[in-house]
Amino acid sequence: MNYPEIAHKIIQLKDADLALRDELIQKGQLGNGYDTDMEQLHIKNAEQLDEIINLIGYPTIEKVGQEASEAAWLIIQHAISKPDFMKKCVQLLQHTDHNDTVKLNIAYLTDRIAVFEEKQQLYGTQFDWDENGELSPQAFDDLIKVNERRKALGLHSLEEQTQIIRQRAKDENQSPPTDLEKRMEEIRAWKKGRLD
Repeated sequence: MNYPEIAHKIIQLKDADLALRDELIQKGQLGNGYDTDMEQLHIKNAEQLDEIINLIGYPTIEKVGQEASEAAWLIIQHAISKPDFMKKCVQLLQHTDHNDTVKLNIAYLTDRIAVFEEKQQLYGTQFDWDENGELSPQAFDDLIKVNERRKALGLHSLEEQTQIIRQRAKDENQSPPTDLEKRMEEIRAWKKGRLD
């Protein structure tokens, strides 16, 4: 198995993702819903990473090195159009060494899947625009419990993370949708199309 070549391929997928994201930031289009080109790239990246995973298993640091393993994680997090792939990856992660990075990855992916399925988050890692035009954590079960879980993983409190996320959005010139209700309807329709 040529692990260095596989690692290089995974990093290329991640680089394409970040390049498109930067392009959307420059155009002021990052916060305007899920860009069609970005969705297509995320789907393509997920499909290629899935082929790699079918070949070598989960791309751990031991197999592909830290950079490629982190790149794989980014691709998985962005594979929101492929919920079955995300679920497959969280199951694979649960059966790998549970170092701190893996625990964080499981938390983020678990929350992302919960939000997709319109369930409550356990760690408060997923944010979206609220009715006040602010980025806020999506539904979660209990603030005290969420902060206890976050602390156990070495994460900021949810209140601190909210401030960080809001500042990043300002730095990237993101702005809330002009019609929040319309956006929420579009998101619901988009999710329904992925679950059918």
